[in-house]
Amino acid sequence: MSKSTIPYFVVGSGRSGTRTIFKLLSGVPDIEAHHEYLCTHIQQVAALYFMGVLDTDEIKDAIESLHGAAIFYSTASRWVDCSNKLSWIIRPLHNLYPQARFVHLVRDGQKVASSYLHKLPDEMYDDASVQILSAWLTAGAQLADIPMPPPEKRYWWNIPRPGQPFGDEFPMFDQFQRCCYQWAESNRVILESLTTVPAEQQLFVKLENLVSQPEETRRFLDFFGIPFEDHFFEFLQTPRGVIYPMDFRLTARQREEFTAIAGPMMERLGYTDEEEYAVNYGDPNAV
Repeated sequence: MSKSTIPYFVVGSGRSGTRTIFKLLSGVPDIEAHHEYLCTHIQQVAALYFMGVLDTDEIKDAIESLHGAAIFYSTASRWVDCSNKLSWIIRPLHNLYPQARFVHLVRDGQKVASSYLHKLPDEMYDDASVQILSAWLTAGAQLADIPMPPPEKRYWWNIPRPGQPFGDEFPMFDQFQRCCYQWAESNRVILESLTTVPAEQQLFVKLENLVSQPEETRRFLDFFGIPFEDHFFEFLQTPRGVIYPMDFRLTARQREEFTAIAGPMMERLGYTDEEEYAVNYGDPNAV
């Protein structure tokens, strides 16, 4: 057991390379790496916190019982969770673990929204799950005969509350527009939350650069205290463990809808002048 273990949290919108980063770090000595650690538990409480159902003390208690216990019992010097679920609770994480380090991993939102829609349609903002969570938020929290949705991924994607960005528009969104919202809003929350984290304890990196520029791979590894070796960069050349090795491009209508919701964030993250890139999946049997 080691109480000196430093937690690292790799956050983002999802569909942006966190599983690949987990695999990259898993073989490194003295690092305990996870991908979406205790996902069904933390996704639910993170959503409840973002949507105002849990207060700061309640989310801290939940974090300490989940991630806190894992970090406490880790024998590694660095404990890593690569998870978009943590994007919504950066501030309480930093308050609990002031020594923690954060990686903000971003990917072109066009690819993220398309990937969610085409590759995870049954667990990402499907109509039925959104209706169930919306109904519970409206009445279930006060009525005992309407149970809270179970801690299953499909139910716990944030629904903006009154006063939050897109709170008025969200009820009219279709599934694709909700995916666009997820990318834009998660990145907004991350950027604002990281303003309270010391600069030396955070790293911003684009997936597109990480997998194509050796100097970016070196900078990323240096943040974790890992010496650069060629095999790390070679590992990143082809997406790993993808659900479907297919590249789904946006239609003209989808591009318009995406721009309406996520255009400002694309500009903020420096994607405005870049064309939607094509993903090279290489060998479809790569793992």
